This record gives sequence, C-alpha cells and structure tokens, in this order.
Amino acid sequence: MPGKHQHFQEPEVGCCGKYFLFGFNIVFWVLGALFLAIGLWAWGEKGVLSNISALTDLGGLDPVWLFVVVGGIMSVLGFAGCIGALRENTFLLKFFSVFLGLIFFLELATGILAFVFKDWIRDQLNLFINNNVKAYRDDIDLQNLIDFAQEYWSCCGARGPNDWNLNIYFNCTDVNPSRERCGVPFSCCVRDPVEDVLNTQCGYDVRLKLELEQQGFIHTKGCVGQFEKWLQDNLIIVAGIFVGIALLQIFGICLAQNLDQT
Repeated sequence: MPGKHQHFQEPEVGCCGKYFLFGFNIVFWVLGALFLAIGLWAWGEKGVLSNISALTDLGGLDPVWLFVVVGGIMSVLGFAGCIGALRENTFLLKFFSVFLGLIFFLELATGILAFVFKDWIRDQLNLFINNNVKAYRDDIDLQNLIDFAQEYWSCCGARGPNDWNLNIYFNCTDVNPSRERCGVPFSCCVRDPVEDVLNTQCGYDVRLKLELEQQGFIHTKGCVGQFEKWLQDNLIIVAGIFVGIALLQIFGICLAQNLDQT
C-alpha cells in the first residue's frame, strides 16, 4: 500500500547457519594452525627446514608429513569457511563447499576401491610397512610410530618377525656387525605384566631361536593381519566414526550452499 514500507527480515536459518558455520570453522582453523605449527616445529628440530633435501632422503614415511598436510588442509578450509561465512563472501563459500565436496568424494572413492581391491590394498600395505621397516633407524618419529603400532596391535613386522631381515641393523647376514643382528625391536616383545622397567634389549638374538621358542619372547603375528583383525573387531566403531565425519562434511557443504544463495 502507498506510504507503507515493507521491511524484510533476514531469514533465521541463514543467520543461525552463518554463525554456526563461522564458529565451527574457527575451531577447525585453530586446530589446523596448531597441527601445522607442530609439524613445522618438528621439522625445525630435525633440521629439515634448513636442509629441504632431507625430505626425500628418508626411505620410509616421516610422520611429520601427516601433521603438515592435515594441518595445511584444515587451515585453508577453516579460513575459507570462517571468513566466507562472516563476510558472506560468495567466492570463499563456493571454494569451501567445492573443496569439502572434493575431499568427501575422494574419501568415498577410496573406501569403495579399498573394498573392491582388498588383496591389492593388502599387498600395498605390506610393501608400505616393509619400506618403513627398512628406514626404522633413520628417523626417530618413524621409529616411535612403528614401535607404537607393534605394541598396540601385538605384532612384529608386516607378515612376521622375519621382515626385520630387511633392516640393515636387524638382518641375519654374516656380514652384519650390529649387536641387534637376528633380533627385533623391543616393541615386538611379549611384555611381562610385573615388569616395571622396560627391557629394550629383549629382542636381541631372538630370531636365532626356533619359531615355537620365539612365541614365548616376541609376538610372531604380522601387523597387517593384526590390523585387519582389529578392524573386524571394531567395525561398528570405525564405521560410526567415518559416517559421522561424512555427515559433518555434508552438513558443512549444505550450510555453505545455503549461505551462498541468501
């Protein structure tokens, strides 16, 4: 009607979604920056930042890579989502939703391929673990990661203790001068519950014994098999975590798309 002005109120869903997306991405951004800072600090402590070629010298996986890559992706996504939501920036919101969607479909494709090509994945996992077994003494972070995995899953090597023949310090060749010859790392050992002090030499010469005798001193099952068993035993929990992550990603994409259209 003439003389009357109509006032349009901002949609409540858009307003709530805006600040929810902003708050969620602030946390995401801070966590990503923290991961990235930890990764760069660890590389600085190991002298990698002053010698970039050291990144390619390690034969196995440097666990710090996980912090740097994950932290970098989280920081970029958190920044785009946070600023995009706060300023209602169309470009940043589209970037956030497309990038998050791409990660979601990569995860989905990886899961499907892992299910279809189980044998190939198992072979690649064996190869990956054995490559890291070779580099066990080359990097302290890798060493700690392998020790944690072997202790947690009560395993030794990819398929078994003899995989440690791939490591120059533990192999059983006659020309190996190492005191650890024909042994395994302490993380392969069967721990005595009443033992207060960790015996880091418990794996010395253990592979000189017969296989049945070894079972009293070390874990003789491979980590690939133990990991598969752990997945089967915890399938509901693992599936629940992945479904939860997927739902969060879908929710984030929908929120960003909703804000982009308001």
